[in-house]
Amino acid sequence: MKSRFNFKYLLGLILILCLINFGASSIFKRFDFTEDQRYTLSETSLEITSKIKKPVVIQVFLKGDLPSGFSRLQRETRYILEEFSAYNSNIKFEFVDPVGKNETAIEVGTRFYENGMPPENLNIREKGRTTETLIFPWATAKYGNKTSKIPLLQKTLDQNNEETIKKSIQNLEYAFADAFTKLTRERNKKIAIIKGQGELDDRYISDFLQTIKDYYLIAPFTLDSVEVSPQKTLDVLKTYDLIIDAKPRQEFSENKKYALDQYLMNGGKSLWLIEHTIAEKDSLYNQSQQTFAIPNDLNLHGFFFKYGFRINPVLINDLYSAPIVLASGRGNNTQLKRFPWFYEPLGVSADHPITENIKQVKFDFANQIDTLKSEIDKTVLLESSELSRKVGTPRIINLDIISQQPDPRLYTEGKYNLAVLLEGKFESAYKNKVKPFEIENHLDKSEPTQQVVVADGDVIKNQIQSGKALELGFDRYTGLTYGNKTFLLNTVNYLLGDQGLVEVRNKSISLNKLDANKIQAQALRWQIINLGVSVLMLIGIGVLLNYLKRKRYQIN
Repeated sequence: MKSRFNFKYLLGLILILCLINFGASSIFKRFDFTEDQRYTLSETSLEITSKIKKPVVIQVFLKGDLPSGFSRLQRETRYILEEFSAYNSNIKFEFVDPVGKNETAIEVGTRFYENGMPPENLNIREKGRTTETLIFPWATAKYGNKTSKIPLLQKTLDQNNEETIKKSIQNLEYAFADAFTKLTRERNKKIAIIKGQGELDDRYISDFLQTIKDYYLIAPFTLDSVEVSPQKTLDVLKTYDLIIDAKPRQEFSENKKYALDQYLMNGGKSLWLIEHTIAEKDSLYNQSQQTFAIPNDLNLHGFFFKYGFRINPVLINDLYSAPIVLASGRGNNTQLKRFPWFYEPLGVSADHPITENIKQVKFDFANQIDTLKSEIDKTVLLESSELSRKVGTPRIINLDIISQQPDPRLYTEGKYNLAVLLEGKFESAYKNKVKPFEIENHLDKSEPTQQVVVADGDVIKNQIQSGKALELGFDRYTGLTYGNKTFLLNTVNYLLGDQGLVEVRNKSISLNKLDANKIQAQALRWQIINLGVSVLMLIGIGVLLNYLKRKRYQIN
């Protein structure tokens, strides 16, 4: 018996489909069912993405025959780019194999290295075999006439492949959000790099300056002019949003201190990388194999005391420290070996956005910071380990200590402050005091502002090789990379109100660890199960369809 065709039913169906299509095109929603919400972009990332008004073309070079861990990094890179692209269709991306038919991997690797994107040469052990693989964990983003290089691989201190992959996946959202920020944001905040008191030469801070110039306007600022034109110098200084003073070695005059004080009173922010001792590791490599650590008075004790902290002219000796590389043996038997060096403490991070999820920060002959009772909020950002002690100065420090066993009874009083954040309304160091010079609108109390003090100037110092600055935090003697660069970049972003970038950079996700030995041992079993289940499902579907077909014909 034939049923009559129902046109009302057809029209209703068409109307419902039209409504569904209209709703789907006007209402956008994506769902992230992962436990740690790894594919949910942060509010900061979404805000950055919304400002992209013309196409951003991204090329990802992580393609080809990759080891299993890096295949995972490749997949996660694709997933996060799909999220960015879903929220802004101007974001276009493609995965490109950098090694073409007419070039070898070595030739391509050389070209990438010359362009500032060094490849990674990995020894991968899989299925009982060790293979050497050259990969290119980089991407580039082009926006108009601007191009940004995006590192996809985040190395760890122990160089463990699994931990490296985890850190790299955690960093993906920040890596691309950071690139979009550099490409699209106009630089309007200004940073003054203080000069004139024997600070580090530009070549020793060039890597960090190159990093922050993508976000902010930077310029050297010499305080010497305050001696002849105090008001003009202060007026120019107040146009900067942040000052950075990197390892001054010479005493500050009262005029310079007063200018810095009134800069702070007017809401200026400061990053101090200050030490009140002189001790250099380079001296250890001369014939005497020793360095002489002495106090260094910068005429800042009372100045800082008024702001709620004090830098003591002592050295931190910490069993949790970075290694030093020395040659042992003679002639052809000479070998480079690592030895523990207790005067290079590794800063332990506190619970704060600036230091969350960063690598250890390496210090070199660090001092100790005391915080004083005041109305200022003080947050310890980095501190020495529990196995540390203070060593007074003056003192001769000899390389012979590497052959001596430390006495554990001396290491019972740590932890000591190495970096501190101070926030609030500061009181002028010149309140109720004779002023070095007269200015307009002297202030005894500051607007709400912030300072960060780090008790070692070498935290910002990059090494030099063949006349070129190496990446800040990389030690060319040990091959280890520390968290100095991330810590300082987080600090500057935080002080200048870019806390969102800090939060994205520190985003944490959890990755389930895979047991490589178990995978290899059970590989055949699971291959058979996967193949068998697929075949059984096809047979089951076929039987079910055949049964339904026969039943329908029986009814008719």
